[in-house]
Amino acid sequence: MRLSSLLILFVTFATAALLSLVAASLSADLIEETSSTAVERELAENNMDWAEVYAEGLQIFLAGVAPTEADRFRAVSAASRIVDASRVIDNMQVPATAAIAPPRFSVEILRNDAGISLIGLIPKNANRTQIINDLKEASGAQDVADFLETADYATPAGWRPAVRFALGALEELPRAKISVEAGRVDVTAMADSAEARAALEHDLMRRAPKTVEVNLAISAPRPVITPFTLRFVLNEDGARFDACSADTEAAQARILKAARAAGMQTESECVIGLGVPSTRWAEAVEASLAGLAELGGGTLTISDADVTLTALQGTGQSLFDKVAAETEAALPEAFALLAILPPAPQQDDDASRAQEFTATLSPEGLLQLRGRLPNEIARDTTESYARARFSSDTVHMATRLDETLPRTWPFRVMAGLDALSLLHNGVLQITPEAVSVSGNTGSTEANARIAQLLADKLSQTDHFAINVTYVEALDPLAGIPTAEECMANIQALQNETKIAFEPGKGTLDASADAIIDELAKQLEACPDLRIEIQGHTDSQGRESMNQALSQTRAQAVLTALQDRRVLTSGFVAVGHGESQPIADNSTEAGREANRRIEFVRILPEGAETAEAAETTDVEGEASDAEGAEATPSEATSEATTEAATEAAPEASTEETTEQTPEESEVEGQPEAAAEAPSTENAAQNDGEETEEQ
Repeated sequence: MRLSSLLILFVTFATAALLSLVAASLSADLIEETSSTAVERELAENNMDWAEVYAEGLQIFLAGVAPTEADRFRAVSAASRIVDASRVIDNMQVPATAAIAPPRFSVEILRNDAGISLIGLIPKNANRTQIINDLKEASGAQDVADFLETADYATPAGWRPAVRFALGALEELPRAKISVEAGRVDVTAMADSAEARAALEHDLMRRAPKTVEVNLAISAPRPVITPFTLRFVLNEDGARFDACSADTEAAQARILKAARAAGMQTESECVIGLGVPSTRWAEAVEASLAGLAELGGGTLTISDADVTLTALQGTGQSLFDKVAAETEAALPEAFALLAILPPAPQQDDDASRAQEFTATLSPEGLLQLRGRLPNEIARDTTESYARARFSSDTVHMATRLDETLPRTWPFRVMAGLDALSLLHNGVLQITPEAVSVSGNTGSTEANARIAQLLADKLSQTDHFAINVTYVEALDPLAGIPTAEECMANIQALQNETKIAFEPGKGTLDASADAIIDELAKQLEACPDLRIEIQGHTDSQGRESMNQALSQTRAQAVLTALQDRRVLTSGFVAVGHGESQPIADNSTEAGREANRRIEFVRILPEGAETAEAAETTDVEGEASDAEGAEATPSEATSEATTEAATEAAPEASTEETTEQTPEESEVEGQPEAAAEAPSTENAAQNDGEETEEQ
């Protein structure tokens, strides 16, 4: 009986425990499902469908790949609004981010009368101190305001050549802002005149590295145009401006639009300057061009407020009168119109054909004056003026007197000679009907200057014609060779002739004068070129003796160039002795090839080795030297043994002249290197050189 009671009690408690476990399990499942469902609903309402939710007991686990770290944080916050934050377990991931890109390195260099300022971000290894020192040296400024920051990233490609170019450009720009980026330089500066601006632009673009994009925005004060001139020609050859002036960019746009409406098809531009006679200049030009277009051809000349409209021969009188009246009515106040209808040419008028004056300027500068002048005073005045304008030794007079010439004839001659002096070569022709100037020039502004000059000095009733051609080869700016072209020209000269020295000495042979003269002419055209003149020898004799001889010979070439007034401030003479052979010293031909003078272009410090020097060899075609070392200021010449064999013989390099210790120090050689060779070696070398000669 007692056992049965205990069993009933145990079963009761076991049943209760089982029911509790079932109830607890069901409650936990209900809590998990309710919590996860609520969290999923909250995440869905916030557009976070990428998140995965599952529950384990009271804990809510968030999984999935969050687009960003911010999205991950927002998902955790959303779940924490539904359940306690301590119950939220974050198992989410974020995609790996790309490596942080390096910053954009750039420098703004500002220079004015107050000094130089540097602003920007540069690589940490960009040698900040060297940049500051180079700026001080280039500008002469004692203090440079340094506002640069650095970042520890690799130097981007194109950064160093861009910085070098910017520092070099700053030497020529006393007032400028230069923006430097990797592979790009933007220059904003001011020049003193339009001519100075053109020279600066040409020089900077010539020096720009090929790997650097250079953008120039150089401004110049507006020129004072006196007289304010415009000349437009419309004939069977088309329409063109001989001269075009405008007071504003808006006026220029209006004038060019009117010119295109009148038939001009080529691109053109006007000189924007000061001195306009009226603020309604563009309006006057538009009205005059419209009248010329209606006539169908002719010339329009506006000099200050005087407007001359000349029709073509054969234009109908009624059309001419109509256009002249309409144009005069359309002109603004202060402008006066003179309309000219040329008469039909007279037939067989021998007297008219005889009344002619011609001046011919040859490309060599010779001036021939032929034709008619009114009297002795006019002839003497013309001759004196021509000799003063063109040089007294180049003028040839062959004129006759004719008292029936127009009274303005001498003034036409003087004005025509002034116009002719602006050309490289050409012809001035003066007749009773017109003044004509034609020829070639190396200035893009010659047409405008001639039109301005003739409009100013001739009477308003005098007709003139201009037919001037711009030839780029005559342009002194366009003709300046680049450094690469200079080195190529020097190479071409050296391919033809070898620099020779007296046997066993550092003295130039008389036969070397011709090649030195040609080199001097070429180097005069390249004043900015920096060159190392290198002397080399073969391996015969003592090394110290060959070193001294090579230095002496290199210095002799430098001195010869200085004697010919070549600017050699960027030149240096260096002797390398026998250390850099380009051929086998065991053969006569090889030794002949190794005895040489080389010209090596020196690039700025920091340039890559492959670009640091451009070598030209005085012996012609060359082969690569084996084992020769190249530095930023030297390069191994290329010469083949065959070409060296065909080159003119040169003196041996085994003997040198004596030097004082002072001379040795000046040439960068130790005193020991300047010692005289022994008698035995000197005799032996002299004998070898005699056979070679």
